[in-house]
Order: sequence, then structure tokens, then C-alpha cells
Amino acid sequence: MERIHSHIIVTSSGNPGYKGWTKHGRNRNRLVGKVMTAGFEDAKEFQIRREAMIRQKYDVDGVRMRILNGDGAEWIRGTCDPEIIYQLDRFHIQREITRKIRHKKAQTQIRGLLDAGKATECLEFIDAYATSIEGADMGDSCRARELLSYLKNNEDGLLPYHKRGLKLPAAPEGLEYRNLGTQESNNCSAITLRMKHRKASWSIKGATHLAKILVRKENRTLYEALERHTDGVLPEGMSKEILEPLSAAKAPKHDGGKVKDAHVRKGHIGYREAARTESRNAFLRRFDLRPFSELIYR
Repeated sequence: MERIHSHIIVTSSGNPGYKGWTKHGRNRNRLVGKVMTAGFEDAKEFQIRREAMIRQKYDVDGVRMRILNGDGAEWIRGTCDPEIIYQLDRFHIQREITRKIRHKKAQTQIRGLLDAGKATECLEFIDAYATSIEGADMGDSCRARELLSYLKNNEDGLLPYHKRGLKLPAAPEGLEYRNLGTQESNNCSAITLRMKHRKASWSIKGATHLAKILVRKENRTLYEALERHTDGVLPEGMSKEILEPLSAAKAPKHDGGKVKDAHVRKGHIGYREAARTESRNAFLRRFDLRPFSELIYR
């Protein structure tokens, strides 16, 4: 597979990595060169896999700038190499301001200072605000100081990358460098909506398997994986499970009378009668070519 050439790569908390935006219709934009990954391992192993996927997709030797958009978690900061530009995700900043600051006017002032690129003045304002309400409401004051601590711990990422005076490479024709506001939206649509809530619980193994499928679907490599793993040749372990019950020596012996436990169960191929999606159609195409009786067992 030919790798993508790009001057800038944007990565986030694992998802997604991309090289910019392009117009998609009159009022819409979409990511270009997006690649996602997900997993349930420690931070170091996840970083290795993330880097491997990026290198598989991109020609990293030609990349002049990498930007990491994170939510402030320690494991994300710990995987940030010195040459990578770190930015605190704007969605998480806005959410924490809403959660920790009760007064609307104070919220507006904090956001205004951040939007103006005045990070130091913003931190000073939050400190003064927390002090001013200590006597009236200690709980509000404590929450304001939690916000102050969160922003201070990520002070180097408060300014958006394009407001830091950095010399950015020129965007290729048809491509645009925009604010980094896609992290949570992409995580939600690709992973969160399927794996969180719904009163569901997961084992590490089960969650890992499903995450791999969701990531391949989002990266548009699911069909390739289905082609590779559904070539009509069953693994040895599966063939044993099928062949042993059909062995003549173990076949039930009876004289034609009524026999208990001789009920025949009928079934059908999964997804045949379900709502059709592209991935389900790909699955069905693999097995509609010939009946299961003609599959090769090895």
C-alpha cells in the first residue's frame, strides 16, 4: 500500500490521526487521511501500536510537524515526544469550565481570555474568582480551584497551535488546517456509541476484539480483513468441532422408533434476514458463493 505524504499530522488520544480538512458539500468539511486505533493495553503498548498504524499510513520521514490533541490525561502526556506540539482539546476545556464554574458571567470571561490567547491572565482570573467566593460557597470555590489545577497542569497546551507564532507548512491545494475539534466527535461515532452505556459490560478480551472490528470499519479496511479471514478454509480447531459429531462411529443407533434427543435443529446464515449494511453484505457475499457443505476443511 502506498503511504500518504503530508507536511502535518494531527493525532489525539489514539483517535484519530489525520492530515487536514477538505470541503465536502456546501457547508460541510471532512477529515483527510484519517486513521484510527483503539485498544485496552497500557500506555506504552498503545503508543507503539498507534505509531505503527501511523507509519503504515503515512510517510513519516516527510512529516515536518506533528500535533497531539489530548484531554490532559497523564498517560497521553507521557507518550508525547519532545518534538511533538501538544494542545489541550478544546471540548474538554469548555466542558470543565461549564462543570466547575457556576456563574455564567465568570464562564464567559474565562472563555474570552482563552479565546484571546491570554492564558496567564485566564489562570489569574480563575484564582481570584475562587478566592472571592470562598466565604459564600466553599464548594464552588473548590470546584473553581479544580479547574485552575487542570488548566495549570496543561498550561503548555492552552494556546491553539495556530496562535503560537509557529511557522506552519503551506497546506496542499484543496486542503485546510483547522481547529482541532474532531476528537470527541470521532471517538463517539466510531467507538463510544457502540461500547459505552446500553447497560453493557465487557471483558478485556471481548472489548479488544470489538474495538478491532470498529477500528477496521472506520479505517475502511474491514472488507480487506473479511476477505483474508473468510476464504473458505476453516482452521484446524474449527474443523474438529464440525467433523466429530458427524463421525459414523458416533452416530446414534436406533430402529426407526421414537428416539429422545433426536430433534433436528434448522438454522440459517447470520445477517441474511437482518438489516443490510456494507459490512454485512461483504460477509454474506463470501458465503453465498457456495453452500457450507462445499467448504474446504483443513
